[in-house]
Amino acid sequence: MLFPTLTFGLFFLAVYSVTWAVRGSNEWRKILLLLASWIFYGAWDWRFVALLIASAIINWGLAGLIAGMPEEEEVARRKALLMLGVVANLAILGFFKYFDFFLEQAGELLGAIGFARDMPLLQIVLPVGVSFFTFQGMSYLIDVYKKRVPAAPLLDITLLMSFFPHLVAGPIVRASDLIPQFRETPRLDRGMVAMGLLLIVWGLFKKAVIASELSVGLVDPVFFDPSAHSQMDLIVAAYGYAIQIYCDFSAYSDMAIGLAALLGYHFPHNFNQPYRAASLQDFWRRWHISLSSWLRDYLYISLGGSRRGFMRQCANLLMTMLIGGFWHGAKWTFLIWGGLHGSVLMLERIWARFRPAGWPTVPRWLGILITFHIVLLGWIFFRAETFDGAIFYIRGMAGSDAASAVTTPLALALILFGMAIHFTPHHLAQGIAVRLRNMSAPALGLLVGATILIVDAMRFEGVAPFIYYQF
Repeated sequence: MLFPTLTFGLFFLAVYSVTWAVRGSNEWRKILLLLASWIFYGAWDWRFVALLIASAIINWGLAGLIAGMPEEEEVARRKALLMLGVVANLAILGFFKYFDFFLEQAGELLGAIGFARDMPLLQIVLPVGVSFFTFQGMSYLIDVYKKRVPAAPLLDITLLMSFFPHLVAGPIVRASDLIPQFRETPRLDRGMVAMGLLLIVWGLFKKAVIASELSVGLVDPVFFDPSAHSQMDLIVAAYGYAIQIYCDFSAYSDMAIGLAALLGYHFPHNFNQPYRAASLQDFWRRWHISLSSWLRDYLYISLGGSRRGFMRQCANLLMTMLIGGFWHGAKWTFLIWGGLHGSVLMLERIWARFRPAGWPTVPRWLGILITFHIVLLGWIFFRAETFDGAIFYIRGMAGSDAASAVTTPLALALILFGMAIHFTPHHLAQGIAVRLRNMSAPALGLLVGATILIVDAMRFEGVAPFIYYQF
């Protein structure tokens, strides 16, 4: 069930009406939201609702056992339970996402040393959003172990991991952010309604008009067969993918935050104009903030962070980004993407530490330009199906004899417009939300309805799935 569809619109209207009609019982409200979330997830494949429930029960049970043990008396047992929980979450993620990949690599290795044989590949179907809800489960267990949050009831944990606005593509909302909100009966004010509707409509426009058209009309055909496209097509499609993935993913985050706001809950901000970053460190403070902060707090710091010397800090940065790249999928291209980001982050730290005194600092505009094109290079590996395909694509950008086929004025206009809205100041959206908040309910409803109809008229045939559904 995709957000920018009539089916989801009707589904959300029903959920919104029913949950706000329930008064006086926050528990029943949460139960209704949980059932709605399972319906939302089950619309894709009912079989994996059981996996979602089982994952929540495992994390709830182990967190309860950890919280029930006195820290000073049961250190080893508490740590053992934490490791069991982390392994259980990683086992779910590893089986569905990486089992066939590792078997394929083992088969290739055996073939290389003369023991070629058919491997028992299972052709496993990847559950949508499995990376997101397993990360949520792990972070909850770790937070309970470190006494950052208390153990929560089963209903709250299950709803945390199943809540449909963020279920399949984030933001990764931590227990410390959302469970305290579940404990209180939510209240809806005009400011939340105005900002929620604005984010939903804005996300709908970015996804349905910009990201989907760039995907279908430019990026997908060029990356599918780079040899059939000109140098211009390859270059324009690379820029197009940078805009597509930003508009696609930020649109999902905007809509998720807006939907949660209409249900009375606050989600954390997930994007902050990432292409304004003047360094790769700054980029990761702006791009997919919930993931980058998760990797920092639960992986980079756990590896030692910057506490064990400068060289260890650099190694931890590289390892974190390699794992972060592999988290996106079982392909070598994701590892290359993560390795590229990790290597540049290391080089930035090295330069900051050993830069000769008196050397001028790089102007911000130049830092932004360099950082954007490093990110652009990484996106080519991220999008390409294979490592060889990515290298072929990059070589083609330096020169190709094919005729231009998809570089159209529309494609160029969408790229330029997508970049322009990326740089739209935040205070502009806040000002619009203030004006919407002061409108009467009928006028606001008519305005939002008319805007959605305009967006629907502007969009092209169909809606491509969100990019991050595959993760």
